[in-house]
Amino acid sequence: MVRPLSALSAALLAAALSGPAAAQAPSVAFSPFVSGLEQVTAITHAGDGSGRLYVAQQDGRIRVVQGSQVQSGTFLDLRALTRAGGERGLLGLAFDPAYKTNRRLYVHYTDRNGNTVLARYTAAAGGTRADPASAKTLFTAKQPYANHNGGQLAFGPDGFLYLGLGDGGSGGDPQNNAQNLASPLGKILRFDVRGADAKPAPGNPFAGRSGANANIWAYGLRNPWRFSFDRQTGDLVIADVGQNAFEEVDRQPRASKGGENYGWRVREGRQCYEANCKAGPYTEPVLVYGRQEGQSITGGYVYRGSVVPALKGQYVFADFASGTVWAAPTTGQSWTKATLGKVSGPSTFGEDERGEMYVAEYSSGRILKLTARP
Repeated sequence: MVRPLSALSAALLAAALSGPAAAQAPSVAFSPFVSGLEQVTAITHAGDGSGRLYVAQQDGRIRVVQGSQVQSGTFLDLRALTRAGGERGLLGLAFDPAYKTNRRLYVHYTDRNGNTVLARYTAAAGGTRADPASAKTLFTAKQPYANHNGGQLAFGPDGFLYLGLGDGGSGGDPQNNAQNLASPLGKILRFDVRGADAKPAPGNPFAGRSGANANIWAYGLRNPWRFSFDRQTGDLVIADVGQNAFEEVDRQPRASKGGENYGWRVREGRQCYEANCKAGPYTEPVLVYGRQEGQSITGGYVYRGSVVPALKGQYVFADFASGTVWAAPTTGQSWTKATLGKVSGPSTFGEDERGEMYVAEYSSGRILKLTARP
């Protein structure tokens, strides 16, 4: 996830750190919640009233957290199916909106050849184990390089399953996958998984276009490392890792019909990346920051919990390299961030059923809970 540094002018940095929003940061503590995990890539819940958190580790194991204790054993072990390391491994986990009745969950991992797999499993009664024999592969995509595999899986307010994939890797998207509508890479994909298989969700914007991948919902992304849906508004917020100069946050309103082009590889952030930068239309990011503040964005959530009232309605996210955690009010077309604090290698955020937020430290194996500072 870490990207090479490049210089950003002192003037730009001063502008980014100044302004009234910097003085309005809510007072937030990152309280130790659980430890003893390894290289966490996803934190989520099943929406079943159990209060459990499910934690995906890059090595292929899904662990269960009950209360503030990591349960012994594994919920699901995919280590035989994936070769983890770098930006590969188990990258995404989501539970079906009807999980209480159908016991379905979905995983996104890279297989032993490095290619993308979206698969469905069924949990046993009681919700403490998933049945390995229930595996059903729903979608695959060939990955030309080892990096930029994206990772996030999430159900939207429309009940469809969204998957974020990076541009296929290397540097500068050499195959121009992100702008190629025939490729699933560099995209947000949307699936209807209510039946036995995964189908393009009804209303996908390019489903009727000749040569286009019918699963595409939005495109022009480099490596969307975590996206989320605001549980109150339904808006989609995407954190996209930059190339050499800028990290960005993109927002898609719930009312969108899809088809947004977020610009990569023509643009990085709000600037041209290609030498002969062509005109859009491109969907502008709502927030951009440069290399002196970080070099690998980790997307989070719009906070809708109750433990930190001052944080409500703000988008919380971080940078993997610098460890800085920010919050940004989600109003208007240009968001201004304020620093909440620092953690070590924030690899992913998660929400519990009540909307409280957690952040994982990649190397330490700890999960921290966002709480109000005394």
